[in-house]
Amino acid sequence: MNEADQTASGILQAGERLDDLLTHNLKIIQSPEVFSFSLDAVLLARFAGVPPKGRILDLCTGNGVIPLLLTTRTGAAIDGVEIQPRLADMARRSVDLNGLSDKIKIVEGDLREWRTEGEPYDAITVNPPYLPLQSGDRKENHHQAMARHEIGCKLEDVIAACARSVRIGGRVSMVHRPSRLADIIDTMRRYRLEPKRIRFVHPRKEAEANMVLIEGTRDGKPEVRLLPPIIVYEDSGEYTPELLAVFYGESAELPDFKRHNGRAPTTKAQRDGEEAGK
Repeated sequence: MNEADQTASGILQAGERLDDLLTHNLKIIQSPEVFSFSLDAVLLARFAGVPPKGRILDLCTGNGVIPLLLTTRTGAAIDGVEIQPRLADMARRSVDLNGLSDKIKIVEGDLREWRTEGEPYDAITVNPPYLPLQSGDRKENHHQAMARHEIGCKLEDVIAACARSVRIGGRVSMVHRPSRLADIIDTMRRYRLEPKRIRFVHPRKEAEANMVLIEGTRDGKPEVRLLPPIIVYEDSGEYTPELLAVFYGESAELPDFKRHNGRAPTTKAQRDGEEAGK
């Protein structure tokens, strides 16, 4: 048993387990009684545009997986807001377990009432409930239903909270269902969040997208980039190399593959040159 596991033995509560995030020796507390993180959270943490320092807000933080993963990409201070007391408590204990309490602060609260203390945030991430109240028969327990269905907040509540919390020029990144994309773009624009990057996630090459990653800029100019799709599985059923690199921390972020003279940029100098020209 390593040091983190020994420490966890005094932190875990009944029914909880300790899972490995497969990167930077990060661990996370989870329980089958509440909603555990899945691929959408990992992809969002790698897709989101985040500053090297400053302030980041993660709404609907759940058990804190996105703030934990973001610490591998940035030295910014990160606040995570979660409405469910049990999940917020699990997130705090995961932060403490990983020795990241100086970088991550977990707040139990309702995003509909959330107001920023101090300066607006430089970047915001959010993995909100996907399903409208009328969809499905919600056989899950209360914790799982809250995570999946718009019980505690609706899409507009989420986007409104992002808009009032991010600075002008700051980025808001979200993962959601493709079926809600028209609503997402319409609502973002009404709240002055201009969509800038969109990337679809497909389970397999020939399958329809089942996730969409979208990022907008507060008061940005109207210009959106549709990035190459993410394919999760090979035809063999194995994860694609891109997904394996994300899971095992070999890729700290998802590349955009912005074209460089008709090709994806391959050198740091090319990428830096494109960034300077934005």
